[in-house]
Amino acid sequence: MMQLYKRYVSVICLVDKEGKIKPLMIVWENGEKYPIDRILEIRNATSEVGGCGVLYRCRIQNQERRLFYERNRWFIESTKP
Repeated sequence: MMQLYKRYVSVICLVDKEGKIKPLMIVWENGEKYPIDRILEIRNATSEVGGCGVLYRCRIQNQERRLFYERNRWFIESTKP
């Protein structure tokens, strides 16, 4: 099984008038932006790499990614530290 790491990322999101958060785009350290094509699932979950929060199971560039909102920070489970 592939080793996964917790990688904190910047996220551009929309907060609606009811307070629901919808992530729209992930922004890497180098400024490159990746739009979230589709949110497949939203639920509370624990990450395999440690930590827990709201899991947004997303499709980004035809790949499924697990994006977590943990307290007031975002992270993804990444194959690179």
